[in-house]
Amino acid sequence: MSLSSELMHRIAARIAGTTSERVAGLRVASIRGGTNSAFHRLSIGDRDYFLKSNVADRLPMFEAEMAATNEIANTATIGVPKVFCVDVIEDYSFIVLEWLDLQPVDEAAGSRFGRALAALHRHTGKEFGWHRNNSVGATVQVNTPSSDWLAFWKEYRLGYQLKLAASNGYTGQLQDLGTRLMVCCDELFSGYSPEPSLLHGNLWHGNTGCSASGEVIVFDHATYYGDRETDLAMTSLFGGFPNTFVTAYNATLPLHEGYELRRDFYNVYHLLNHLNLFGKGYLAQAEATMKRVLISLGETATTTWK
Repeated sequence: MSLSSELMHRIAARIAGTTSERVAGLRVASIRGGTNSAFHRLSIGDRDYFLKSNVADRLPMFEAEMAATNEIANTATIGVPKVFCVDVIEDYSFIVLEWLDLQPVDEAAGSRFGRALAALHRHTGKEFGWHRNNSVGATVQVNTPSSDWLAFWKEYRLGYQLKLAASNGYTGQLQDLGTRLMVCCDELFSGYSPEPSLLHGNLWHGNTGCSASGEVIVFDHATYYGDRETDLAMTSLFGGFPNTFVTAYNATLPLHEGYELRRDFYNVYHLLNHLNLFGKGYLAQAEATMKRVLISLGETATTTWK
């Protein structure tokens, strides 16, 4: 996505209107890595900003990101970047955040991260879901409030992704496994009733970092209120988190019995989302994870999914 120099100056003026700073010496650098939006570093005078932009009709995605960032910031539990503005100019929507020079979370920061995430999860709501829909990657994430966690997960997480996968041509074994998982997953929650905790919602290591002062920062939230185990589960999916992270979390807010089984169940959602976003490279992993959960529940492999 290429933004004109004129548009960049108009965005800089919008930032200046928020910060009451004078627009001077604007410098723009493109950043690689965005799979959904375009990323740029804007330098205005002595201050740097992080710009994410997309087409105009993606404005609700950025508005939801701002709302999530502010909601997490209001808990004063874990670091998030400051949001300066969200807007549309011409055919482009955008969000501007503070620029943070981040490093990977190391062993020492992992302990702080575990305790901070546990503190975030202690903030609970009255229902599961959120006051608005948002996005996980480029996929719409439906957050219609519900008092029934498992019904919410089946309809708006697992079921939603399975329907999307079917529309993308992933039928056959994947759908068979998904149907069987939807039927028997209630067993995973025998004796376990999760609270609606405030979640990051998309907590892989690429959405975390450590500031120069040592503060752990999280970003690119797909926030809603749900079972805190879903955040923990995703941290195990793609690796990158130090062992001290889970140790400190569990010491602060112990995980319930049966988490190891529910971890794979919850990660099916993100694997299906990656399948729907990035293609069949994630198909085998999604199916293997679903089979593992089904076998753990006593399901017998059939000729269709051996």
